Amino acid sequence: MVTIILFAPLIGAIIAGFGHRIIGDKGAQVLTTGLLFLAALLSWIVFLTHDPANTEHVQILRWVESGTLSTDWSIRLDRLTSIMLIVVTTVSSLVHLYSMGYMAHDPQFEGESYRPRFFAYLSFFTFAMLMLVTSDNLLQMFFGWEGVGVASYLLIGFYYRKPSANAAAIKAFVVNRVGDFGFALGIFGLFFLTDSIRFDEVFAAAPGLAETSITFLWREWNAANLIAFLLFVGAMGKSAQLFLHTWLPDAMEGPTPVSALIHAATMVTAGVFLVCRMSPVMEYAPAATNFIVYIGAFTAFFAATVGLVQNDIKRVIAYSTCSQLGYMFVAAGVGAYPVAMFHLLTHAFFKAMLFLGAGSVIHGMHHEQDMRNYGGLRTKLPLTFWAMLIGTLAITGVGIPLTAIGFAGFLSKDAIIEVAFAGTNGGVAFWLLVIAALFTSFYSWRLMFLTFWGKPRGDKHTHDHAHESPAVMTIPLGVLAIGAVFSGMVFYNSFFYDHDRMNAFFGLPEHHAEATEHGEEAAAGDHGEEAATDDAAHGDEATDHAMADSHAAPQGAVYFGLDNTVIDDAHHVPTWVKISPFIAMLLGLATAYWFYIVNPSLPKRLAATQPHLYQFLLNKWYFDEIYDFLFVRPAKAIGRFLWKRGDGATIDGAINGVSMGIIPFFTRLAGRWQSGYLFTYAFAMVLGIVAFVTLMTLTGGAN
Repeated sequence: MVTIILFAPLIGAIIAGFGHRIIGDKGAQVLTTGLLFLAALLSWIVFLTHDPANTEHVQILRWVESGTLSTDWSIRLDRLTSIMLIVVTTVSSLVHLYSMGYMAHDPQFEGESYRPRFFAYLSFFTFAMLMLVTSDNLLQMFFGWEGVGVASYLLIGFYYRKPSANAAAIKAFVVNRVGDFGFALGIFGLFFLTDSIRFDEVFAAAPGLAETSITFLWREWNAANLIAFLLFVGAMGKSAQLFLHTWLPDAMEGPTPVSALIHAATMVTAGVFLVCRMSPVMEYAPAATNFIVYIGAFTAFFAATVGLVQNDIKRVIAYSTCSQLGYMFVAAGVGAYPVAMFHLLTHAFFKAMLFLGAGSVIHGMHHEQDMRNYGGLRTKLPLTFWAMLIGTLAITGVGIPLTAIGFAGFLSKDAIIEVAFAGTNGGVAFWLLVIAALFTSFYSWRLMFLTFWGKPRGDKHTHDHAHESPAVMTIPLGVLAIGAVFSGMVFYNSFFYDHDRMNAFFGLPEHHAEATEHGEEAAAGDHGEEAATDDAAHGDEATDHAMADSHAAPQGAVYFGLDNTVIDDAHHVPTWVKISPFIAMLLGLATAYWFYIVNPSLPKRLAATQPHLYQFLLNKWYFDEIYDFLFVRPAKAIGRFLWKRGDGATIDGAINGVSMGIIPFFTRLAGRWQSGYLFTYAFAMVLGIVAFVTLMTLTGGAN
């Protein structure tokens, strides 16, 4: 079954891409969409029926055999895999269906057959992502990792006649190569240290990495910290974390369904999946995980500040994606891997719906994307309005405080903020996430108020002819709305709140449950010194157990170290911590309402009184300008020097000098000997014989 899930999108991509002249445009769309829905159905069956206590290995074929490197192409099926299967295939199938309406009459390709190519790219992207999440070794994961990079390049640059689309595709490809270089170094380092890249063997060797030093860049490093850091560099590029984030907003140049597929649920979540998959290594790398926490927190804050002032509806949602990924990395960095996956799951539903809802607005407004030219669309696009309202309620975290009742983001994002407080002792990362929650609420409601409330702005003809999208586009919005409403409440206990259910859900061994129960008792302070003594004794016993089993990979889809009690600690954080994101949400909502409904002239006046701050945020903290100065311009200068001085002056100059100077000179010189008279040639032959005889006489004929 899982093999069908993996290869169904690939089959659809091949047939649609190379056989569309036989099956036609409509046939290519129906085939690829049907195969994705089949994969989604089977994925849900696997998710609901798979026993998480048993990790299955399904071999596809023998792959790479080189020296001690022996790698199969095989599928690793555990809870992490099954979660990613439903996320990828559900969103992808709905995006395929949505695209049948959105791409029906694309003005970029008048009179051309472009749809089979687009659907083939979508299906190939899905196959590459499925290969990544089902991988049983790092080489296979890297293959899928690069596959989604290629597919994203093709999809972002799908409008290849637009220079901005081509530039965005190249930018995404280059920036991701920077991160992928770190990922590749991490793989090389693991093979050097463990002589394997298979997950089970790497995980079994993880405790030894913490006690190993390795020389890298002329100094000694702790092996576990170095490997974890290099792997995270790869995750930074793919998941658009701070410093390697600049490609994500520009990737909005692709068609809107591409934005929903790549940036809501699949490609950008690959980095979070990688960190959670490598949790047995991350647990022995405290320095690296601290780095992950701070990068994630500052990314969440940075992206939220930029989203405050963006005017392109897709760019607002893109920076929202960047910010929410920062939340996930904070959870993974403090060791709350199930919580990171929880937000990954819920985020997929409401973010895909927001992107597709934005696409419906753009479709209805004849490809207008500037929110300043919207307004009053609530009655023109009622279904889109309700879908985006649900998505906004989910991403901003609307629910009943101190309960498990609320929209998806209310439960998953609040859980992250609680584990951030527990994992950092209320440090800067926690406060950055709370502030980011306030900003998220503001820019999300700003988007809603500018788009659906107020008076129509911009072109009157466009507003008069604004229309709701066809059913093929609104049905996916309805399905995603169900996930945005209920996914948090359905899975809250399994991912975070109920410890026993979480252990069973992720297939964690019983001794982990016992260790965390001791942690809860100690945190509650029920037994005083006796509890501490018992806990220490249990810790010694567990340590001995871990050392005895160090040759075997840990059980379960994720791994918690013996001192990792962050999820249990999060259950006991103060009440004000638990309600802080809800208060932040209310403040953001109230401010946005005041700015864009009560007093809509206030934002313009505020921007005029604070022009430097406004330009700083509008220009995305000038990261693009800084990178252009530090990297792009020097690279271009080096290229021009090599072109003009190296290629032009040296290579072309030398070739031209030889071909147009030296050779003609000797040709003219030789031409003077060609007199055409027989006695001249006979005289030359006599001179040659005389010279030869003279030489033989002087040397005596010796060799």
